Amino acid sequence: MIHHLSPGRKRWGVAALAAATLGTPLIAASATSTAAAADPVNPTVELQAPAAVTAFTYGRGNIYSDLGIRLEVSGAPLEIWEQRAADYKSAPTAVAKLPLGDVDLPDQTTIGKLDSFVRIKLVDRNDPDAQPVVKKRGTCIGETSERAHPDADINNPYPRTCYYNPYSLGGVQGIPDGWAASIFGYDVPFHVAPGEYDLTVSVTKAYADALGMSEDDRTTTTVLTVVEEGGCIIDKQTARGCRTHADPRLKPNRHEPDPAGGIDSLADLPEGTPVPDLRSLPAFGIQLNRKGTQLQFSANVWNGGNSPLVVDGFRRDDEDIMDAYQYFLDANGDQVAYQQVGTMEWDPRPTHQHWHFTDFATYELLNADKTRAVRSGKEAFCLANTDAVDFTGEGAEWEAYEDDLGSVCGGYETRSIREVLSAGWGDTYAQFRAGQSFAIKNLPDGLYYVRVLANPEDVLIEADTTNNEALRKIHLWTDKTGKRRVTVPQVGVVDESQGIYYRR
Repeated sequence: MIHHLSPGRKRWGVAALAAATLGTPLIAASATSTAAAADPVNPTVELQAPAAVTAFTYGRGNIYSDLGIRLEVSGAPLEIWEQRAADYKSAPTAVAKLPLGDVDLPDQTTIGKLDSFVRIKLVDRNDPDAQPVVKKRGTCIGETSERAHPDADINNPYPRTCYYNPYSLGGVQGIPDGWAASIFGYDVPFHVAPGEYDLTVSVTKAYADALGMSEDDRTTTTVLTVVEEGGCIIDKQTARGCRTHADPRLKPNRHEPDPAGGIDSLADLPEGTPVPDLRSLPAFGIQLNRKGTQLQFSANVWNGGNSPLVVDGFRRDDEDIMDAYQYFLDANGDQVAYQQVGTMEWDPRPTHQHWHFTDFATYELLNADKTRAVRSGKEAFCLANTDAVDFTGEGAEWEAYEDDLGSVCGGYETRSIREVLSAGWGDTYAQFRAGQSFAIKNLPDGLYYVRVLANPEDVLIEADTTNNEALRKIHLWTDKTGKRRVTVPQVGVVDESQGIYYRR
């Protein structure tokens, strides 16, 4: 039996699924020990800083520290929702969902970061006549959170960090009552020499006014000492630069079910069973290689349903093949059904070396009349949550990111494995390798479409199969020098120059 933890909000979680599989006890959320106020009040939001802080640079690069700057919330939680239209023709909106009513926040450009949330001023204490460094910076509310008061709720229901994809549709950020959160993460955008600095950080006026922050509450100061030091730098998105350890949580039962005992269609599930819903984002990061012979791109298939997509693989004896099964859970997280859904295969290539689920998605380059011109050789995938696409939907899992793909994709010795795509999350793959990118050397100039199609063989059971396709128009042409070019019309108002996480 799989037990489901629900701390105030129902959340389908990879950790909850895996903990139950491993027999690990789940910790129930405790009720707040503070008495509920007779009348609702909006949270008090204050910017706090230690009197002094030391940070490190590596080769005079960015400062790797959150500087101890915290946004502290008391009286009620601070919860912010970001949303945008599915046609991408309008900018994202951000709303603070406060006890006394929703409050509109300044206009945004992306989902997952509050634009120009803070103003930072840095003054060299050894050279006060030098020009101060002044920057505005976007912020992920809730990153690196901790309790600020001992009587605050023990559990934080909000995402631990923010996740960026230019085509995300909805995001949630928040800080519980009695908690404090970093506003910088661990990469502050200052390239400064070692020394001592006066640091002033302020929440910008538009946000401060919307959140009811006083002048004193919105500004804080500290003395910053910058020290140059070598060492290991962790990139939070790719985990490059440091050795990571596989997370042991995602292990399924090691007993393959009877294929004859599975279901055949959505209609066979008990009424009301939550199900995943695979959808595709428009292809992005589209470019040609240097020779102009390969069209490279990135693609994301995401889960817009109210349940995670759960696929377990069981290895055949003496083969590099696993039989794959999709599992279905009821609203309490208990397993109610399964079906056999093809296979997983071992990918021995140096940049992979893990297990791929077959028939998850296909990528095609279509002619102007929507007939196939080229098909990508990428047809097998390790399912993993890489991009938060929409946290505002029913059943979306706010905390499901896995830093180390070794934990979700498995090693060669693995006998069985669980791969999960949580509700609200997508899996991005970049196609840079020949055979995966589209070979266009022999294609004529003209109009084409990059087609991303989820669940192409209908082997997975999902809520809706009519929303599995995304088409991205492109134009191939040759300039006067004979060099091949590609033009990619913008989708709505989306700015693709924002940060994207690529996975191969």
